[in-house]
Amino acid sequence: MKTVSLSGSLRENVGKKDTKALRKAEMVPCVMYGAGEQQIHFATSEKNFTKILFTPETYIIDFEIKGKNYKTILQDIQYHPVTDKVLHADFLIVKEDKPVTVVLPIALEGSAAGVMRGGKPKMGIKKVKVCGLIKDLPDYVKVNINNVNINEAIKVKDLNIENVTPITPGYTVIFAVNSARGAVVADEAEG
Repeated sequence: MKTVSLSGSLRENVGKKDTKALRKAEMVPCVMYGAGEQQIHFATSEKNFTKILFTPETYIIDFEIKGKNYKTILQDIQYHPVTDKVLHADFLIVKEDKPVTVVLPIALEGSAAGVMRGGKPKMGIKKVKVCGLIKDLPDYVKVNINNVNINEAIKVKDLNIENVTPITPGYTVIFAVNSARGAVVADEAEG
């Protein structure tokens, strides 16, 4: 997985007054937890979130707070209901030897045989939830669609990611080819 380095500063007070002052200064109040550590309340610049939010990729975020480094992933985020500004973010501290659950983007590769015969391609999910060690997690999940014919689909249960377990239900469709008018099914084309 790709890594992004960010910095933050510890919060002295945790409350509504302090939170409002932080947001006015274009800072986002955050909390970091996990791996047996105490919760760490800190703030980081609003601009830092453009690197990790407006992209389909999932990142490991290396935070530097008061001289100490923490390897984290974005666990939860809260937005303002009208302006969509980031109001609060939760980060989970990850360790190399403990499995972590993340959502990875799906990258389709190839051209479906069913689409070549006139079928309609149908994209299912664009991301899949997986569990595994940080060192084993890929940047994205590659799905080869070359052998998908008309009225066939690739589901989560068909994925084979080394040392990583999909958590998204197995029946969930990733990619399918539906029949359309004028579509030629493989058996008819061969006959």
